[in-house]
Amino acid sequence: MLNAYISGVGAYVPPRVVTNQALADEYGIDTTDEWIIQRTGIRERRFADAGVYTSDVAVPACEAAIENAGLRKQDIDLIIFATLSPDFHFPGSGVYLQKKLGLTEGENARFVPCLDIRNQCSGFVYGLGTAASMVRSGQHKHVLLVGAEIHSHAIDLTTRGRTVSTLFGDGAGAVVVSATDEDRGVRGWDLGADGRFANNLCLKIWDMSQKPYFRVNERDEGEIPVDMLWPYMEGKVVFRHAVQRMVETLMQSCMKHDLTKDDIDLFFFHQANLRINEYIANMIGLPPEKVPSNIERYGNTTAATIPLLLEEAVRTGKLERGMKIALVAFGSGFTWGSAIVDW
Repeated sequence: MLNAYISGVGAYVPPRVVTNQALADEYGIDTTDEWIIQRTGIRERRFADAGVYTSDVAVPACEAAIENAGLRKQDIDLIIFATLSPDFHFPGSGVYLQKKLGLTEGENARFVPCLDIRNQCSGFVYGLGTAASMVRSGQHKHVLLVGAEIHSHAIDLTTRGRTVSTLFGDGAGAVVVSATDEDRGVRGWDLGADGRFANNLCLKIWDMSQKPYFRVNERDEGEIPVDMLWPYMEGKVVFRHAVQRMVETLMQSCMKHDLTKDDIDLFFFHQANLRINEYIANMIGLPPEKVPSNIERYGNTTAATIPLLLEEAVRTGKLERGMKIALVAFGSGFTWGSAIVDW
C-alpha cells in the first residue's frame, strides 16, 4: 500500500517587520507592546507591500519546498492552495500560482490541476488530508500544498479594529506530499466543523444575498458598509471553542492510532494566539519544549502558520526524520482538524 509523506518544506515571509510599537507609532492605533504581548504573545509580524498578491508570497515558499524535496517543478502533479485571502474573489489563487511557478510555459509545460481550499486557519490540515488521500489513491505522486496569506491589506489598522488587526501577519508555508513504499508519512487525520458559529468569526464583504452585492452610488462607484469591510471576531467565543475543539480533535487522532501524548515528539499547534496554545498545553500536560512556537515573530498567518512552523523546525534541526508529530488547527466556520505524521 502506498503511503504519503512530507518530502519537502518551504517558507517565505515579507521582509518588512512591523512591531507592536509600530502599530501605535506608524498607524496611530491606541495600543501598547505590553497590551498585545499580554493578550496574544505576539511581538511583531510581517506586512507585504502594496501590489503584492497572496500568490506572490506563495511562490518562493513553494519553490523552496520543491527544491527541499529534491524535485523539479515539472514533477508536481497537483497544486492545493489554502487561503482566506485569495488574489481575487474568483478564480482561485491556485491557477495564478501555477502560472507564476512557470508550469504553463516552455516545452515542458504541465497544466496540472489546481484546487483551492477555503477553510481559513484549518486550511492546511484539511489540505494535508486531501493531498495524502490523492497520493494514497495512486492518482498523484507529488502534491504541492501551500498555505499563504496577505492579511495586512484587509484589516482595519485603526484603534477601532485593534482587537483583530493586532493579531495578523502575512506569509506563506508550503510542503510537498509524495508517495512512498516506506512505512512512514501521514498516518491519518481528524476533521470537524460546527456551522452554528459561522458568524462569530467572519468577513462578509462578498454577501451574495444582496442585489447587487455592492451598493453603487451616483458616481458609479461601489460602496461597502464598514461593518462588512473588515473581519469580525467574537474573541471570547473563539478562545473557548478553540481550546475545546483543538483538545478534542487531538485526542481523537491519538485514540485512532492508539497513542498517548508521550508517544508524540512534537506538537505543532496553529499559531492564532499564544495564550490559547499555552492553555491547551497546560491542560494536557505538555512540556514547552514539545510545543514549538513562532507566533511571537509572525503573528497569525492563518493557513500558513503550521507549514511555517514545520519549515522552521526542520531548518533549525528541531524536527528530524523518524519523529512522530501531531498537527492541530482551529479556525473560522468553526472548523478544526488534526493529523498524525511519522516524519
